[in-house]
Amino acid sequence: MNKVNLDRTKLFVSEIGFGCGPLGSNEWGRYDDKDTINAVAKAYDIGINYFDTADVYGLGRSEELLGKALGKNRHDAVISTKFGVNWKDNDRGLRAETFYDSSPIRVRKALEDSLRRLNIESIPLYFMHWPDPNTPVEQTLEVLSGFLAQGKIQYIGLSNFSYKQIKEVNEILDVSAIQVQHSLIDQELDNEIVELCENNSINILSYGSLAQGLLSGKYDNYFEFSEDDCRLRLSHFHGDQFEKHLPILNQIKDIATKYQVSSSQVALRWALEEPRISSVITGIKNISQLEDNVASLDWKYDDVDYSFFKRSQ
Repeated sequence: MNKVNLDRTKLFVSEIGFGCGPLGSNEWGRYDDKDTINAVAKAYDIGINYFDTADVYGLGRSEELLGKALGKNRHDAVISTKFGVNWKDNDRGLRAETFYDSSPIRVRKALEDSLRRLNIESIPLYFMHWPDPNTPVEQTLEVLSGFLAQGKIQYIGLSNFSYKQIKEVNEILDVSAIQVQHSLIDQELDNEIVELCENNSINILSYGSLAQGLLSGKYDNYFEFSEDDCRLRLSHFHGDQFEKHLPILNQIKDIATKYQVSSSQVALRWALEEPRISSVITGIKNISQLEDNVASLDWKYDDVDYSFFKRSQ
């Protein structure tokens, strides 16, 4: 599998990244720990070396299981994890309360906890998950600068930050990569952000290219999600928003039939065609999903089909 150098770093990441959101959490539907752990190991064996997680995924469990699944390979894989979303456990058995928190005291604890759970000494790529409106960014960056000097993190990234916020951070501390949501139902890449990244050698990584599973073709407007599935709360799976996306969902199915591939492959192939994106992160729960997603590298659209999707944006 092709690897892309993140320009400001010594890191090379696979063009498909393994998204670990489903690892250790039922928020993306029922799954089996062993299936996902086996998929992580298989992914590394077939050339995926980039694994993306966050401390809040499974409230720490995703990081813990990722470290175990990679085993000795955890030292060679490019692992990115994220901080900035804190949580309070709910003693009534309800979903944990989450909130933005990039305060210095939280960042210090988050990093040490992530290192422990992943069982590594240094995090290759450490992302601020979301902007924290309650903490001056300079305070957070001062702590991150210390981590860089100590070698506890190698490079920093930003996820879900605006053009203005990326620019502000990059003027204080070098940003190596950003994460943006990018799929067939999302708007085009923000041109201001793209230009900023190109001028500062910041790589763009994408997530959500299956629109949290909507573009896989597995769901309709009447699908019943379990109460702990986060898609129960995502508007594009329901009502008018779902109806709005029906034309593109039907087109994806037609294209899938034409090329004899899955709907997921159609959606991922579109994201992979975007030259300004260095790696496409996709959530994977088992080896079957892994193999299907990787197969999107084996074919390409003809110009007519690719142009149609571009026009539909």
